[in-house]
Amino acid sequence: METIVNDTESLARMAETFAKDLVPSKGRATLVTLSGDLGAGKTAFTKEVAKALGVTDAVTSPTFVLEKVYMLPDYGPFKRLIHIDAYRLKDSSELSALGFDEAMQDEGNLIMLEWPEQVAGALGAPAAALTIKALPDDTRIISHG
Repeated sequence: METIVNDTESLARMAETFAKDLVPSKGRATLVTLSGDLGAGKTAFTKEVAKALGVTDAVTSPTFVLEKVYMLPDYGPFKRLIHIDAYRLKDSSELSALGFDEAMQDEGNLIMLEWPEQVAGALGAPAAALTIKALPDDTRIISHG
């Protein structure tokens, strides 16, 4: 399915719907992968999902720290939002060093992972795989399945 996002308001609405419709995985964390070029909007989408899930902290790109963890309010199916940016990782062993395997064992975790192609060998099937493409007019096309 493809969604065209023309502005920040439509991105927020799309992310809110996505977060509301996301079905938690049974017996493991729910993994969402985000692919797209630099500046496509992967972190912007994650920020809006976090907001929809009740995160009140500032959500920023984990590019340099690689991983950020946000506690979620008790009213939803997830306890934590874990935001990982794998852009600078060289292989899947570096993802394991972040505690990814342990994080995947907790069904209370929602893991939003940017640049999954960098660590594909360490990933199982995601609950959702999104690809974000930025067009020259700042419109985004978000493909998900």
